[in-house]
Amino acid sequence: MNALESSAHQRFSLFQTADLGRMAYEPALQEQLQKFEPMVAAKLRGEPATTHGVGWVLTVEHEPVYTLGKSGDQNHLLLSNPDLQRLGAEFHRSSRGGDITFHGPGQLVAYPILDLEGLKPDIHWYMRSLEESIIRTLAHWGLQGQRDSAYTGVWLDAGGPTARKICAMGVKTSRWVCMHGLALNVSTRLDYFDYIVPCGIADKSVTSMHHELLRQGMEEDRLPALGDVKEKWLEEFHQCLESGLSRSGS
Repeated sequence: MNALESSAHQRFSLFQTADLGRMAYEPALQEQLQKFEPMVAAKLRGEPATTHGVGWVLTVEHEPVYTLGKSGDQNHLLLSNPDLQRLGAEFHRSSRGGDITFHGPGQLVAYPILDLEGLKPDIHWYMRSLEESIIRTLAHWGLQGQRDSAYTGVWLDAGGPTARKICAMGVKTSRWVCMHGLALNVSTRLDYFDYIVPCGIADKSVTSMHHELLRQGMEEDRLPALGDVKEKWLEEFHQCLESGLSRSGS
């Protein structure tokens, strides 16, 4: 039994969940593909993609890694291979959309592997649902997450001179089955972002939940734990998907 299967549970009606714990990027990618590829193959055969709901949501806390989306510019990585080694970070190209980002300790990374045809076959709706789930999660801790009309993801003070990104997003779909997902900075070390042009956006900064809450005066012993943020986000994401399902009349 692999790590994913041993930690799987079915708390939600629309998807199964599995927490992969702390894991390097490549093994976590293989965990995704073990779910994604059979779902796509089943649809090609005209069979249901899953036997429970519309798929899976995997959560993970990665070891330090920079990933570059399929449309990204490698010049946005400002490190050489020796520099990466000294920093203790890896670099991987990814099949997701978007440019370059960082994953590492203190960050909630979520990989929904879902059959959108069982929900709503609309990638714009799906991306807005991902954003909405993060906005609701941030609001639980008193942070006002926002969308930016020019960029995907969730921001604070969007559109203003102090706009800063708190959650990056990038997905891939095949036969309406999606993979990859989002990365929410909870207590992530922000200096890792100094070595890239985050998401290819040179004039915007990056922030985290802990950084913002400390600025607001929250005491350190009251800062949210990564596990608590993960559980709250799973609840909000499920509710967002449910509301879209009800509106679509499915």
